[in-house]
Amino acid sequence: MSAEAVRRPGPAPRAEAGPTGLTSDDAPAPTSSQPLAGGPQAPGGADGSGALEPSGPLSGLGSPDSPSPLEGPAPRGGLNSLNSLNSLSSLDSLGPLDPVGLPAVELRHLRGFVAVAEERNFTHAAHRLGVGQPALTRTVRSLEEAVGATLLERSTRRVALTDAGRRLYAELAVLLPRLGDALRAPCRHATLRLGFTSLLPVACAALHTAFESATGARIRLVRRDAPLAGLDTGDCDVAVLRGDAPPDTIRSRVVAHEARVAAVARSAAGAAGALARRRVLDWHELAGLPLVVNTVTGTTRPELWPAAHRPVLACTSGNFDEWLEAVAAGHGIGVAPESVAQRHTHPGIRFVRLKNAPPVAVRLAVPARGAHPLAAQYYALTSANWPAATDRSATDR
Repeated sequence: MSAEAVRRPGPAPRAEAGPTGLTSDDAPAPTSSQPLAGGPQAPGGADGSGALEPSGPLSGLGSPDSPSPLEGPAPRGGLNSLNSLNSLSSLDSLGPLDPVGLPAVELRHLRGFVAVAEERNFTHAAHRLGVGQPALTRTVRSLEEAVGATLLERSTRRVALTDAGRRLYAELAVLLPRLGDALRAPCRHATLRLGFTSLLPVACAALHTAFESATGARIRLVRRDAPLAGLDTGDCDVAVLRGDAPPDTIRSRVVAHEARVAAVARSAAGAAGALARRRVLDWHELAGLPLVVNTVTGTTRPELWPAAHRPVLACTSGNFDEWLEAVAAGHGIGVAPESVAQRHTHPGIRFVRLKNAPPVAVRLAVPARGAHPLAAQYYALTSANWPAATDRSATDR
């Protein structure tokens, strides 16, 4: 800058126009109510609702909508930024070229474009990626600005690829699967230890297969008869827990709720024997009866009933097997998640459905600090893809 320019300050120079032709002073800030992709979309048209499973070359590369639940926002960077897989909604501008002359494109932008290209519908693509449609629209528009070409033709009825969009999609269809293999390579022989106490939810089997396919890692199941399934002692990296929220040293998310059932000895006499012959019991009918409690990994204790009308503690057990045998021996009634009745049979026990019973929370849990990198990926992937048919409450603690 010349000395004259320093002595004679003038008006601030106008920002240079970007690839869209708008300067930073002109460009309107996108909002969730602004139709950013060809105007408002009619239901059932190009932005109609729908739910499709992930497919195509981007399957298994992680969720693009938010940062990992254990880490901060994803840094901006090039294609080698693994964290860029996890943030889609915060981007409005891609910024300048990198030192080798490539636009600063992140994987989330490519994933967003490919999803729209395959679905031909922004709303369907957003549902597939687990993000909001306005955020996906902004991401695709940012990609178009970065490459300097219109990739999609948008209207109220349809979304179609331009010639440039077809060329880019053809390249990405080859590139992204290879990139996914490269990102999975470091974990190909790694093992994630998954802790549990007595039973894993049925949904875990399919989720484990998806996780192993996405990461290349293997899951080793670790059962521990401990309240946190060995997560606090280092015996596992991530755990499936039931019941109350764990302490602050553990981060957890409720992914499902399970109904409760009563377990009654077939040989029980008196009031308990009468209950064993019933098909349905009310939660409050159990008050005043002797109760067998698993104090280590159980989910039911007398305090769940009102103080003035609750079961009497008959005996305690230190694990699930002791609890089962104590109930079968007629020491008292038991209460357990419905999955116990579905997957455990005992010749001396009859399981009876309960109504008006508080549900059992099923949680995914990882250490609040120092979690294994694979545990963070499992936590994010599994909590985001837990079957929708299950009663869910995706709340973090």
